[in-house]
Amino acid sequence: MKDLTKGNPMKLMILFAIPILIGNLFQQLYNLIDTVIVSQTLGINALAAVGATAPIANLLIGFAVGMTNGFAVVVARFFGANDLKQMRKAIAGTIVLGTTTSIVLTIMGIIGARPLLKLLNTPGDVIESAYSFLQIIIFGMTFSMIYNMLAGILRALGDTKSPLYFLIISTVANIALDYLFICRFKMGVEGAAYATIIAQLLSAILCFMYIIKNYPILRLKKEDFKVSFPLVTELYSTAVSMGLMLSVVSMGTVILQNAINGFGTTTIAAHTAARKISDMLMLPFSTLSVTAATFSSQNLGANKPERIKKGLKQIILISWIWATVSVILAYTFAPLIVSGITGTSETQIVRIATRYLRIDTPFYYILGILTVTRSTMQGIGQKLIPIIASFMELIGKVVAVYYLAPKLGYFGVCITEPIIWIVCTIFLLMSGIKVRQEKDLIINA
Repeated sequence: MKDLTKGNPMKLMILFAIPILIGNLFQQLYNLIDTVIVSQTLGINALAAVGATAPIANLLIGFAVGMTNGFAVVVARFFGANDLKQMRKAIAGTIVLGTTTSIVLTIMGIIGARPLLKLLNTPGDVIESAYSFLQIIIFGMTFSMIYNMLAGILRALGDTKSPLYFLIISTVANIALDYLFICRFKMGVEGAAYATIIAQLLSAILCFMYIIKNYPILRLKKEDFKVSFPLVTELYSTAVSMGLMLSVVSMGTVILQNAINGFGTTTIAAHTAARKISDMLMLPFSTLSVTAATFSSQNLGANKPERIKKGLKQIILISWIWATVSVILAYTFAPLIVSGITGTSETQIVRIATRYLRIDTPFYYILGILTVTRSTMQGIGQKLIPIIASFMELIGKVVAVYYLAPKLGYFGVCITEPIIWIVCTIFLLMSGIKVRQEKDLIINA
């Protein structure tokens, strides 16, 4: 366990974030290898099929994972306040609420998968493969949510190393199963989906066994599940708030995918490759956002507002350092990376994907402020402003689909997110962060 309420904030946050970042890198490494295996073994159409499902899967899974982060924020707050009794009750509530929600989301996702693919104008030559892949991924969503719930609880207590180990094991298993199912058993894109959900189940089992063995304070008793209504409300409102924050952004991406699908299979494949790379480059931002949420929540529980202010400024500085690295990579190695991921040297695919990356990455400085500030707000219990900012992203992507893309083509898609990041960041900075808990807590980035 690691207490983030004492010691140098910069050092603590870096040590806290590094295992999360490495874990995320392994997860994205799998995604990249999965893309390479699918594209080089099954072809560009299969890659396009997987890419066409990504926004829908991210919408559902993003909401589920966002909820687990919200639950963890509440757990971290009780841990920071050293209220272990309420912390265990919060964990019990997390298990019940999280599992129930994931089952409901799975049912909704399976029912709505095909209509959503049709609504998004998915090309006829890939829609059946896309549907098969998406059904399997959605079915395994509960495994993913269970792992993320357990990992979130460990991170709330400051333990980021243990979830990393389980994630590395599951990633290696995922890659091995990919080769087995796709190359050996010739299962097509469905093989990639089965490999993913089996690996997620493995990580959940390993995480559960580790907690039972090594964390006596997390061994729940029957009375821990007698959760008060106010605590249930706090858990679910925080979880839904963070889930909506992520899923509304993903919903915008789903809508944006409609415009991308209209540009044909080549553009879908190029955009899929570009997004895989940009997802990798954005990993430090998501890592820092989790760190900011946990750090601010623990320190809120310990009633240390000045420490939260200091930590926010330092973590934004770290995000800017990574933004500089991302710009350098995009403007020097993007064509080589795109070619390596897609397994093709087709000029049009490489050109489209490279252009996307070189337009987006210079705006990562803004993205760093946006993600860190938004998560800090969630960490201190401010639920409304982050959701408003997320809905602003959704509106921006709707505008892109109906105005920018028809007028400017794929370039309109490329500039959509940078414009949205700027607008949302200005909104957050102008709004400020105000939470009343015994006294006003005001954080200015």
